[in-house]
Amino acid sequence: MRVERCIDVQGLRKAYGPVEAVRGIDFYVERGKVFAFLGPNGAGKSTTIDALCTLLRPDAGQVTVAGYELGRQDGDIRAKIGVVFQDSVLDRLLTVQENLVTRGRFYGLSRKKMSGALQTAIAATDIGDFVNRPYGKLSGGQRRRADIARALVNTPEILFLDEPTTGLDPQTRRSVWNTIFDIQRDRGMSVFFSTHYMEEASMADYIIIIDKGLIAARGTPAQLKERYAQDTLRLVPANAAAPDENPLEEKLAALGHPFTRREGGRIFVPVQEQGMKATLELLNEIAPLITNFEAVHGTMDDVFLNVIGEAQEEQEEVQGA
Repeated sequence: MRVERCIDVQGLRKAYGPVEAVRGIDFYVERGKVFAFLGPNGAGKSTTIDALCTLLRPDAGQVTVAGYELGRQDGDIRAKIGVVFQDSVLDRLLTVQENLVTRGRFYGLSRKKMSGALQTAIAATDIGDFVNRPYGKLSGGQRRRADIARALVNTPEILFLDEPTTGLDPQTRRSVWNTIFDIQRDRGMSVFFSTHYMEEASMADYIIIIDKGLIAARGTPAQLKERYAQDTLRLVPANAAAPDENPLEEKLAALGHPFTRREGGRIFVPVQEQGMKATLELLNEIAPLITNFEAVHGTMDDVFLNVIGEAQEEQEEVQGA
């Protein structure tokens, strides 16, 4: 089955003097999907997003966005995308509606098309209650929804979001993402976002993790968890008050289940490769030695930490060779 691509990147490179921010990366984004682009600070995320949005000219590489070639058809690309930046670009003194009208004029929309586009963006982001208030007087969550509305004025095929919920409380973050996913589902729009919140990344259809300008891992959330995260048993030893006595640790070792660490009176045992039956058998064997247990599934936080740690170890080996 042929995959329809809305973004195709081959050999993308960008350096700032001697610093190589992006070092020749290849990836693509499927049309209509939600794509997460992750990495630590300084990994090259914002540089890549700025290049894809025509805000930054790359040093090398072939890139198409919405079917248009970066560097040759940038005007056509800009007409097909919407962007929500880390820091808002809206005027704090203007009302939300005035900001949206200003955005629409950049696209040369007629008065009739402008009215329709504004009403659609306002309804999609549910900002009608404060659309006539100055942007600078809004709460953080309201400003973010107004930022998304601005990015939707031209009815984009692809929505870029660069860390859109940084600094927002959990309830407001959920509200913002509900808005984004409602729009994506209703319009079949492609969404490309970066974030430092791993629970947000787990909502994507596909994820790429970049580190020091190179792609360190890629896959669906399930694929990445299977490869880089482990399910774990958290065991509370019956002798937790006597840490010098370790009958549970000795029993685990004898059964071929060495623990990974002891923390806060609990013992952590990886179980991902054992399967449910083997895990139940293990719990039955050690039942007299524990007072409680908890089975914890591997998370995207585990994935991120393990991927970045593995990438750093590989780089250190190369440098030491």
